[in-house]
Amino acid sequence: MDPRTRPRPRTRPRALLARSAPAVAALLLLAGCSGAGGVDGTPGSAGLRDPYFPKLGNGGYDVQHYALKLAYDPKTRRLDATAEITATATQNLSAFNLDLSGLTVRDAAVDGARAAVSRAGKELTVRPRDEIDKDAVFRTTVAYSGVPETITDPDGSEEGWLPTADGALAVGEPTGSMAWFPGNHHPSDKATYEITLTVPAGLKALSNGRLVSERTEKGRTTAVWSAPEPMASYVATVAIGRYTTGTAKVRAGTAADVPVLTAVDPSAADAETAALAARVPEILDWQAENFGPYPFSAAGAIVERPGDLGYALETQTRPLFPRTAFDTPTLVHELAHQWYGDSVTPKSWRDMWLNEGFATYAEWLYAEDFEDTPAQESFDEAFDDDSNWAFPPADPPSAENISDAPVYGRGAMVLHKLRQTVGDETFYEILRGWPAKYRYANASTDDFTAYAESVAGEDLDEVWDVWLYGNGRPTDPEG
Repeated sequence: MDPRTRPRPRTRPRALLARSAPAVAALLLLAGCSGAGGVDGTPGSAGLRDPYFPKLGNGGYDVQHYALKLAYDPKTRRLDATAEITATATQNLSAFNLDLSGLTVRDAAVDGARAAVSRAGKELTVRPRDEIDKDAVFRTTVAYSGVPETITDPDGSEEGWLPTADGALAVGEPTGSMAWFPGNHHPSDKATYEITLTVPAGLKALSNGRLVSERTEKGRTTAVWSAPEPMASYVATVAIGRYTTGTAKVRAGTAADVPVLTAVDPSAADAETAALAARVPEILDWQAENFGPYPFSAAGAIVERPGDLGYALETQTRPLFPRTAFDTPTLVHELAHQWYGDSVTPKSWRDMWLNEGFATYAEWLYAEDFEDTPAQESFDEAFDDDSNWAFPPADPPSAENISDAPVYGRGAMVLHKLRQTVGDETFYEILRGWPAKYRYANASTDDFTAYAESVAGEDLDEVWDVWLYGNGRPTDPEG
C-alpha cells in the first residue's frame, strides 16, 4: 500500500438458521455429541493472537484452497455466494471457526454432511457432524448472502466491500476480506483460489490471477479466475465495473510468458494513464533483474475513478490504484509488493515493514536507476522527515499505526543502512535471495535479520539496534 494515498493525519444451513432458537440449540448439541471422533476432538481456537488483531484468523486447521462463487447485483448491492474451503486439520477437531463480518449464512456443510453453525460477532463457528481427525483434509461449504459491509480501519481508511457507481471493489488490508467471504483471514494462512464472479451483462468482473473462462447468457456475465500460487486473503480482490482492458505479455525473469492484464475505469482513462499502464511489463522486467524472477503466473493493474478508492493496494498479481495515485513511484511500489508482501508474506501484522520498507526502497532504487536520484538522496530526505521517527518500524505501537510513516520511510532506511554496511554485491544477493528463500511462504522480522546475517557472514546488530529497533532519530545519519 502507498502511504501517500492513506487518510491523514497518520500518527497511517438455509433451513437451519430459519429454525427457532431451541431447535438450533438442539442441533448444536446433537452435532457436538455425535461423530466417529468420540471426545478426543476439541474446538479450534477463535483467533491466532496476532499482536494487533488477536481475534483475526482461527486455529485448528490450515486452508489449502478457496473456491468462491459470487453473484453481485450493483443495483441492490446484494451478494449471493458460496464458499468451498478445503483445509487440513492441524488437531483433532470437534468444531472450528471462520472469520465473517456481516452477511447471512444460509447453510453449511462439512464433507457433504450438514453442519451446525452459530454466530458471535465476526466469528462463525462450524460444528461438523463427525469430528475431524488431525491431518485429515476436509471440505467446508458455506452458502451466504446479503449486502456486504464496508469496514473502517483503526486508521480511518475504508476496506472490505466498497460499492462504486457502476459496480464494486473488494479490498482486504488488514481485515476487510471477511466482509465478502468466510475464511481464515490471518496473513499466516495462505491458500490458492478459484473465484467465479457473476454480474449483469455489460460489466467486467475482475479478480486475481488468470482468466479461465468468461461467458454471457440470459443477461449475466460469469468470469472464472484462477490464482494457483498461495495468496493471503488480504490481497484477494474483486473489481466489478465498466473497464477498458489491455493485454500484454512479459517474461520478467521467468521461463514462460506471463500475461499482463490492465483495466482502467473509463472515467479515469486518459493518455497519461494509458501510457503508464503500458509500462507495467518494462517495470516488471527491471524489478526481476533486481529482485529475482516474477513469482506469479499473471500480472497487471486496475485503475479506478478517484472517488471509488482512497489508496493504492498491492492486491496479488493485479494491484489496485485510484487514478489520483496512479503515478510511476506508486506503480513501482505496488508491483514490488508482488515479491515483498504477496509472495513473501508477513507472519504477523507486526512485520509490516517487511512489506512497506522493501516496496519503498524499490522506489528509491528506481529513482536511482532512471531519474538520476541516488538512493542516498532519498535516504537523506526520509531522515529529515520527522514523521519517520514516531516509533521503530519493527514495533508499531498499535493496530492504528501499522501503515504509518515509519513502517515505510524508516523501513526503507533500514535497508539502505544494510546496503551501506554489507556493500552492493552482498546487498543485492540479499534482495534477490530473500524472496527466493521464502517464496509463497510467511516470514518474520527475525527471519529476515537472521537471513541477512547469514548471507553477509557477519553480525549486523549495529544496523538492527539503531535503525530497526532504536527509539528516536540518531544524531548522525551516517552512524
